[in-house]
Amino acid sequence: MSDTRPRLILTLNVGSASLKFAVYRFGAAEERVLTGNLDRVGLHDGRFRAQRGDGTSLEDTSVDLPDFEAAMTQLLRWLPQHLPVESLAAVGHRVVHGGREFAEPTRITPEVVRALRTLVPLAPNHLPASIAVIDAAAKAFPTVPHVACFDTAFHQTMPAVARRYGLPRVLYDAGIQRYGFHGLSYQFIVEELNRLDAATNHHRLVIAHLGNGASLCAVVAGQSVDTTMGLTPASGLVMGTRCGDIDPEIPLYLATERGMTPAAIRNLLGRESGLLGVSGISADVRDLLAAEGSDPRAAEALDTFCYSTRKGIAAMTAAADGLDTLVFTAGIGTHSPALRARISSGLQHLRVHIDPVRNAANAPVISPEGAAVTVRVIATNEELLIARFTDTGLQSFSSSLVQHRNL
Repeated sequence: MSDTRPRLILTLNVGSASLKFAVYRFGAAEERVLTGNLDRVGLHDGRFRAQRGDGTSLEDTSVDLPDFEAAMTQLLRWLPQHLPVESLAAVGHRVVHGGREFAEPTRITPEVVRALRTLVPLAPNHLPASIAVIDAAAKAFPTVPHVACFDTAFHQTMPAVARRYGLPRVLYDAGIQRYGFHGLSYQFIVEELNRLDAATNHHRLVIAHLGNGASLCAVVAGQSVDTTMGLTPASGLVMGTRCGDIDPEIPLYLATERGMTPAAIRNLLGRESGLLGVSGISADVRDLLAAEGSDPRAAEALDTFCYSTRKGIAAMTAAADGLDTLVFTAGIGTHSPALRARISSGLQHLRVHIDPVRNAANAPVISPEGAAVTVRVIATNEELLIARFTDTGLQSFSSSLVQHRNL
């Protein structure tokens, strides 16, 4: 018999410049208690927003967030005022990169943290922050299990042909391969799609996770078969500040002809490119949509993003051997009818059509009635999936395991 006693699970979702958190109560039912976001970490004009489970605002203030340690300090100071933290049963962490070693949610131990440190070169904009948050959370909540949920795990089902680069075999054997990311989002969408519309054929699915970080995934029978990101989260589509796929000679040119250091090149490709780099204005599509009528650079940036995404969807359709359902998700995919329309407008050859009225209304299904390909808009919820994974792990942990207090 399953345990129906209430269990509070805290989730911590580290992005490149944000720390999202949520608290869920599990037992006889599944209930969201709190949710929030500390945004623009490491940038100016940091913001701390939090809501009750019903959406009622609890916090909306400007804060100084120079780094993720500061973000955790803010959160850990605020959380006990709104939650009996002594009642937490576990803490679940989103971890961007699990390499080849971590293929499923894993209880965090000192050995796991040491393994994560070896993967930092593969996700330098994410993993150091994740490790810092894990360390801070372990000190704040030393008596409960901490669980790492990996973005790369969902893509473990990709066939070797999709994982392999055209590089010498010795490098593949050393772990230089395409791993894929946004896996927690993709898995949530697959599960949510089955819950919402199990009667429809979703055998061949392409999911467009379009936010500041953007990627696509081809899913066949519920399993990832290909995705646009590769060894690191910097590859694939044009993104908010990331360049996506480029000629591999470009970094060498920048080093030899422009005298740039590896650190400067990494910063250029990951933090100064994409929508921000092309436009010279902003990485936020809302800013660019507002400016495109008067500034051609904004229009060019949006065109580049849509073109990159459109090509990627066609490629993922080929990987899936066809297309039954296309899902838009994440910030842009969920909230930007204008960009959904522009991306879809070049996909008629794949039988993708959208209804402009449904699209403008952000309807759950934006394709016309009876369309050959169902086009849906589904809000992702990585925090909920992390909480579910953590709670499932909590139930399966052996009572004989020794609790690690110092990660």
